[in-house]
This record gives sequence, structure tokens and C-alpha cells, in this order.
Amino acid sequence: MTTMSTNPNTSPNSQDQSNIHPSPKSLRWRQSQVATAVIAIAALFISTAAWLSLVFSRSPTLPVARLHNKAPAPAFTQYQNDSVSVFDDEELSLDDVVFGIAGSSGLWKQRKEYVRLWWRPDDMRGHVWMEEKVPEEQNDESLPPVMVSEDISRFRYTNPTGHPSGLRISRIISECFRLRLPKVRWFVLADDDTIMNVVNLVAVLSKYDASEMVYVGSPSESHSANTYFSHSMAFGGGGIAISYPLAKALSEIQDECLERYPKLYGSDDRLHACITELGVPLTREPGFHQCDIRGNAHGLLSSHPIAPFVSIHHVEAVDPIYPGLNSLESLTLFTQAMRLQPSSFLQRSICYDCLHHLTFSVSLGYVVQVFPQIVLPRDLERSEQTYSAWNGISKRSEFDLDTKDAYRSVCKKPVLLFLKDIRSQGNATLGSYMRSRAKDDFKRTVLCFPRSRHLRHLREIQVLGHPLTKKWHLVPRRLCCKLNQNSDEVLRLTVGQCAKGASGSFTDYK
Repeated sequence: MTTMSTNPNTSPNSQDQSNIHPSPKSLRWRQSQVATAVIAIAALFISTAAWLSLVFSRSPTLPVARLHNKAPAPAFTQYQNDSVSVFDDEELSLDDVVFGIAGSSGLWKQRKEYVRLWWRPDDMRGHVWMEEKVPEEQNDESLPPVMVSEDISRFRYTNPTGHPSGLRISRIISECFRLRLPKVRWFVLADDDTIMNVVNLVAVLSKYDASEMVYVGSPSESHSANTYFSHSMAFGGGGIAISYPLAKALSEIQDECLERYPKLYGSDDRLHACITELGVPLTREPGFHQCDIRGNAHGLLSSHPIAPFVSIHHVEAVDPIYPGLNSLESLTLFTQAMRLQPSSFLQRSICYDCLHHLTFSVSLGYVVQVFPQIVLPRDLERSEQTYSAWNGISKRSEFDLDTKDAYRSVCKKPVLLFLKDIRSQGNATLGSYMRSRAKDDFKRTVLCFPRSRHLRHLREIQVLGHPLTKKWHLVPRRLCCKLNQNSDEVLRLTVGQCAKGASGSFTDYK
């Protein structure tokens, strides 16, 4: 039951005033509601501003990306090239190039001998990058200094068949850049089982503007490898050249970029993926050789493209280059010839003895092939398939280059004379090429006498190689040669740059 007040001091008007002027307790309650609303609006504003800053700023840091188990999307920022215009009027030199050589501490004791063959400690800058320190006794002043790569354990690697070392090697260019060495125009990545012709490397790179983003190299010889990785990717074993501005941009995005590609196999494809994000295509140079082959490399070396020879990879995975020598001895002779005649090394020349129906195919510094019949230049351009691909496949369709089947008829096979010795003669070189014993020599003597009688006594060919002009690499052309008959046992060939016009064509020998 509800009771009513009987206080005489209370009037109807006093009750109305209590509704107009609320009690202090009610006032505090309303004020707290307003404060709550203000705080909520402020929180909403702050959270909205934070969300917008995340959306329109660069991607989150690696730890945040890891928390969500995914990598941030690429940030397509406009990168301005660092100016290297102070060097634009200067001719590119070896001192403008920094080398990053991918090495392994477990293999360095053996592979440092390959690096020693081409490294010039007084003229070159660079480092061999290892996963860990090597013993002090393995350090040598005739070799590039050893650096230990940064820890890569923070990056994800999920490829089931590869090795996480690909992450480390892919970052070598960025680590080289962060050394902040002065007067750098190019960074070159190579493996420790690669031989490089640094004179030709400089000549090739001089064709390009080092103040722009440039990515130079060559795909693999193997069609399967190119299909699996990319036909537009430079394979690192053969060497990859990256201009300074591209190296700078790469160093800014690469760690973030690598998080987007945990499933990739190795280093070359990761590097290619990040360069592709920057929108830079591959500039192909055929003188970089990944050499994804096994067995006898004769077919490749004797049909080198008409372009400066820059590099060859997997030198310990193929048979010794020269018969009668082991792998290191062969590579020592190989690099000796390369140093004496760097521009024309492995360049080909063809000449004919039409009277005796002989064809001479010269690969300077390597071999002279003498065919007991006339072989046209178009056929000699193709690589004789004396090798198999890295994956063991031997079909011609496995190779992304022009090949031909190995010669089967003993009467059509060429007589091979391999480089034995080479020396300087004035500004030219004089190489002595000696006949190699073949298992079918007796068959050739018995079965092919009418065709090869002029080759029975041939034992040596001397090749006088003249130097090329400095601009030959800009518009290369196959070299010309002239046959000088000394005796039945010794022939002499003179090889040099062709004059303009039809000189050096097959018509010269008719």
C-alpha cells in the first residue's frame, strides 16, 4: 500500500520544482553518461586514424606479418635513383665493380682454387660470403676477403626439396650494398665454382647506363630449368650484374619481399621475384654461362656464341676441358689463355682448304677442329651434343639452344687438336694445338683413307691470334682466318677481326 505525505510544508509546487532541479546524485549519473559518450567517440576516431595509417602506409613489419602467418603485400613505392652522374664521363673500369661471391665453408678449401684463377687482388673489390667463419689458415691475400652472412633464421622457408641457404645467397647483393663502398656502379653475384672473364665483364657492362636500374645475366641452357624457374630469370651461377640504383632499391625492399616467397626453391628465383616487383626486366647477355650440363662440355665450348665470353659455372661438374689434364690443371690452362687473349677468347673462326676439301673450325684458346669434308658455317654454328643436361636428360629438346647430334660416322668426325701451350707474340698470341688421341683413330686410318689421307700426318696447328678492337663487342662478328701450309705435320692459321664487307664469308675460299 502506498502512503502519501502529510507534511504541511509540502505543496504541489514543491513537487514540480523537484522535477525541474534534479538531485546531485541524478546529475552525476547524467554527467557520467556524457563522458562515456565522449570517450567512445574519441576512441572511435583514434582507431579509425590508426586503421587508415596502416592501410595507406608501407606494409607492417616482419613480426606483425609473422603473427598473421602471411607476408605483407608489395609496396609499390617510386624509387629515385641515386645519382652516379659524377662517373658518367668516365670509362667503366674494374674498380667500379663490387663482387659478391657465394661460398660455403665446407667447400671453400677446394673451391678457393677456382676463385684464385681469375681473381685479381690488386685490381678488384669484393668478398666471399659464407654461412660461418672458415679457419684462419684458409685465408689468403691472393683471394677476396671472407665475410659471414647475416642470420636468416627469421625468414620462412617452406620448399620441401630446396635448402634455406638460398635465402642467404639471395641477400648477398643487398649485404654488399650496405657496406657502403665508394665509387660503385655495378654489383656482380657469382658462385665459388664459377670462372669469370673480368675484362669482358667490364666491356659488356659498359654498354649499359649504370645510373638506371639494370639487371644483366642469362637463363640456363636447360629447358626444364628455365620452365621450372623462369625464362626471364638470370641464373646466379653464371653471374648476375645489378646496377647501383637497382641494388639500392633492392636493399630497401628485399627482406620484406622475401617473406612473400617462402615456397621458392633457391636464391636466383628469390632475387628474380623481388626484382620483378620493382618492374625491372632481365637484360640477356649470352656470354654468361650457367652451364647446367654434365659430361663432356666440348660441344658448348667449341660453338660459343658470337659474343664476349664472360663466365662459366659448374666447372668441377664437367669432364676436364683439355685431354690428359685433371680438372684444376685444365682450368689453369683455360684461364691462362683467357688472360692472354680476353676479348677473343673462345671466339670462333672458320676457314677452308677447298683443294683438299678440309674445313678448319677454330675456337681460340680451346680447340681446332679439322673436318675431312666441307662443312658450311650454318651447320658449324650448332652445338654438337656431347653432354647431357644437369637433370640427366640427353634429348635435344631439353636444351634452349641450337644443338645437333654428335657425329657418329668415323669418316665424318673432325680431328681434334686441343690447346697445349700459349704465349704472347708482340700484341698477338701464338697458341700450339696438339692432336688428341681418339679411340677410333685406327678405324679412321683403315676405313677412311681416301677421305682423310691429308690428315694422317697432321700433329700440330699453330694459331696466331690478333687482338680485337675495343668496339668489337658492340657489334660482334665471327672472326676470319687464313691457312698457311707449313708441312704435312704442322699447319699455321692466322685469326683476326674481319674487314668490312664480304671478307670472311664462304665465298672467299671458293
